[in-house]
Amino acid sequence: MCRFHSESVTGTRKTLVVYLMAGHETPVLAERAVAGGADVVEVGFPFSDPLADGPVIRRAAERALAAGMRTRACLDCLAELRERLPATPLIPMTYASLLEAYGWERFAGDARSAGATSLIVADLPAGARPELRRVQLVAPTSTDERIRIAAEQTDAWLYLVTLAGTTGARAVVSSGLADLAVRARVLADGIPLYAGFGISTPDQARTAADLTDGIVVGSRAVEAAEDGPDALQAYVATLREALDP
Repeated sequence: MCRFHSESVTGTRKTLVVYLMAGHETPVLAERAVAGGADVVEVGFPFSDPLADGPVIRRAAERALAAGMRTRACLDCLAELRERLPATPLIPMTYASLLEAYGWERFAGDARSAGATSLIVADLPAGARPELRRVQLVAPTSTDERIRIAAEQTDAWLYLVTLAGTTGARAVVSSGLADLAVRARVLADGIPLYAGFGISTPDQARTAADLTDGIVVGSRAVEAAEDGPDALQAYVATLREALDP
């Protein structure tokens, strides 16, 4: 059985998950994100057809692939991240086709050996490949039964996708999050709920965190990372300040 061992971020403080695309500069960027207040680093493994990703992350994936960041290179990046951040949960995020090509069992073992805390497979629905322990995703369109299955099979926390569509900044937090969070509280009793997709500003972070136990920020963090480590740390710090009471 492919089982990861996740560490929940506990306590009263809200959890801040920051997404970065795997690349040669990612270890330094991740260190600075943690210095700015990130609790968890989600590491994107670039894929040529990322269905869940909006234009910012798509462009980042294209650059990473052009720079040679294939699966083995991404795993090496993950291993360096683990050396630099021994206490920080690190979660690769990728797509089922990449695991299919690399080998499901092989990927699970190699990711674990490289230091992965858990795993996100964006297009692998709850109930599919239950032997692959991973963070499960649910959305406002998910049925109660799908949320229940995801809660039973998820690894450490449940990822609430705030909207139907791709990643990327939005003007406001999706109105669908409130109902999804209420349903997930009932159906996933006791499991931490982290909201992601469409969260980019401190105000949006605070709004989403008021409904959940933490947030995931991707596209805007990738944009900040493009401006360098200082810009990324400063941006993450604004989110941390918004989340802390």
